[in-house]
Amino acid sequence: MTVADQHAGSTRETGSDGRAERVQIVEVAPRDGLQADPADLSTAQKVELIERLVAAGHTRVEAASFVSPKAVPKMADGEAVMAGVPRTQGVSYSALVLNQRGVERALEAGADEVCGVVVATETFSQANQRATVDESIQRWRAISATARAAGARTAVTVSAVCGCPYEGRVDADRVLGIVAELAETGPDEVALADTIGVGVPTQVAALFEGAAQRAGGVALRGHFHNTRNTALANIAAAIEVGVRVFDSSLGGVGGCPFAPRATGNVATEEVVYMVHEMGFETGLDLDALIEASTWLEAQLGHGVPSLVAKAGGFPQPR
Repeated sequence: MTVADQHAGSTRETGSDGRAERVQIVEVAPRDGLQADPADLSTAQKVELIERLVAAGHTRVEAASFVSPKAVPKMADGEAVMAGVPRTQGVSYSALVLNQRGVERALEAGADEVCGVVVATETFSQANQRATVDESIQRWRAISATARAAGARTAVTVSAVCGCPYEGRVDADRVLGIVAELAETGPDEVALADTIGVGVPTQVAALFEGAAQRAGGVALRGHFHNTRNTALANIAAAIEVGVRVFDSSLGGVGGCPFAPRATGNVATEEVVYMVHEMGFETGLDLDALIEASTWLEAQLGHGVPSLVAKAGGFPQPR
């Protein structure tokens, strides 16, 4: 099976009903964005950020993580954030968890989707989760079983698929072997993450095509960091081979606190601008996203990387 087969019945720009095909954006700023930012936003500010994201049209938001507050202190208020988010019909809130206690906390807090992470290399896995790759996979098996039993959606990310800050280049066969193991757990989605932003379009396209062959029909998602200014090109390459779901962070804020020199995620407004101009729908209001990005910049007290936030959308005739 190819990635495109997972979206059978669609063409590149129009669906069977003649409407533009949809690319879904999963907004990760409230969790992956804020966890590594130098600013400390209050719970109220985090909730307002999520409110603004939902108002802009987001239907999937990574709202919090339920991990050790000692390891990621900025996410210590996960329960309070989840208690304050707008429970709008059609909007799903996800939470990152790494162990059984985490999934129990996330479900008690009302998470609609539980997300896990398995790192593709041993050294980074120890730095990120204090576990071997195999131990992380076994933890995910238990996490996903608990989440599914509670009726929650499950998604798992394979991180550092294009390169590792400790081990360098990552063999594609290693990544694809992990994808195959995770697919056996029956997740709703498997994401491939270029956690340190070293990937290039040819590598990304090959990884997703290989993952589609090994995932047994499980939906695939892309997660790209813009550390070396390749994230948008990588998303375009993934789109070309049929991927239709991507993570992004408002303003381009965030990054992995356990990966040296890994700067922020790709900016939501930049992804939305690009895919709209490519002829896809997202259901998102670009002007509202730019306004929200400007608001977030003020809350953080520093500039955000997004160029579209500065330049705006496509110029309109005067």
